[in-house]
Amino acid sequence: MTTIQIEKSASLLFPPTGQRLDQAAVVVFGEHSRTRLQAWIASGALTLNGQQAEQREVVHHRDCLQLQVQLDFEPSVKAEPIALDVVYEDSALIVINKPAGLVVHPGAGNTRGTLVNALLHYAPELEALPRAGLVHRIDKETTGLLVIARTLTAHTQLVEALQQREISREYEAIVRGGLISGGTIDKPIDRDPRDRTRMAIRQGGRESVTHYRVLEKYRSHTRLRVKLESGRTHQIRVHMASIKHPLLGDPVYGGRLAIPAGTSPAMEDMLRNFRRQALHARRLALTHPETGEQMDWQVPPPKDMQDLIAVLRADAENA
Repeated sequence: MTTIQIEKSASLLFPPTGQRLDQAAVVVFGEHSRTRLQAWIASGALTLNGQQAEQREVVHHRDCLQLQVQLDFEPSVKAEPIALDVVYEDSALIVINKPAGLVVHPGAGNTRGTLVNALLHYAPELEALPRAGLVHRIDKETTGLLVIARTLTAHTQLVEALQQREISREYEAIVRGGLISGGTIDKPIDRDPRDRTRMAIRQGGRESVTHYRVLEKYRSHTRLRVKLESGRTHQIRVHMASIKHPLLGDPVYGGRLAIPAGTSPAMEDMLRNFRRQALHARRLALTHPETGEQMDWQVPPPKDMQDLIAVLRADAENA
C-alpha cells in the first residue's frame, strides 16, 4: 500500500455554542467523512488541545484540533494511454461512458489495461486518491456511466451520497422471458459460499433493492429500465436471475443458451454471438460536491446492444 502522512491542526476562533468535538472536526477537516473522523477521535489520532477526548466533548473558543494519521492508498498502478469516452469533467469530477470489456479496477494478476490505468494517464492527480477517485464500479462487460472524483473532498462527499442513496443510477437491460409489468426485488445478496467469484441471494446478506419497469416486450425477451437503491456486486444480474428472468447473454447467471422456437436465422445468430450481459448504465444523477448543482447525464446503449434490440424488435414484428 502507498501511505501518506497527514498532519494538520487548527484553532477554533468562533465555534458554535455547544458544538461537539466530532461536529467541529467536520468543519475543520471537511475533506474527510464524519464516520472516519469519529474513528480517529476514538483512536486518539484526532486530539483536542493535544489530548485524546470523547467525540461528545464540547469545544470552546480557541481550542485546538490536531490530526495526525496515515492514510493507505491503492498500490501504485502504471498510467496507460487508453482512450476514454469522457462525458463530462470539471475540477471536482469526471464522468465517463465505459465500454464493454474494460475492467474497472486492477486486481491480482490484472494490473494493466484497466480503467484505473487509463484514468491515471488522463488525470495524474488521481494517484493521490483512494481507489484513484472511483466512487462506484460496474462489471467488466457492462457498459455506461461512471463518476470519478478528482479531489479528496469530492470523493468523500460522493461516497457518502452513494451510501445514503442520494446518487441515482438507472440501467437498461434485456432479460429472457416475458415480463407483464414492472416490480421491485428486495432480496439480500452476499458471496456464494460454494463459489466466491459469484454472488447469491442469501439470508443474512446485505440489503439489496432493485426496481424495474417494462420498456418494450418482444416475443421471448423483455427490455427493462432498472433503478438501483443499493449497489451490490452483480446486483441486477443476481436479482433478475432470482425471478427466473436472467439477463440475456449473462455468462455467469444466465444459464444455458435458449433459442426460442421459430427463431429467424438473424435472431439465432445474434443470440449465439451476444456474449456479454445485456446491461447498460444509461443514466447517472447526483448533486455536485462543490457547487450543489443537480447534475444529470444520460447515454444511449452501445451499438452491439442497439443491434440486439433491432433484431429482437424485428423478430417480434414478424411473429
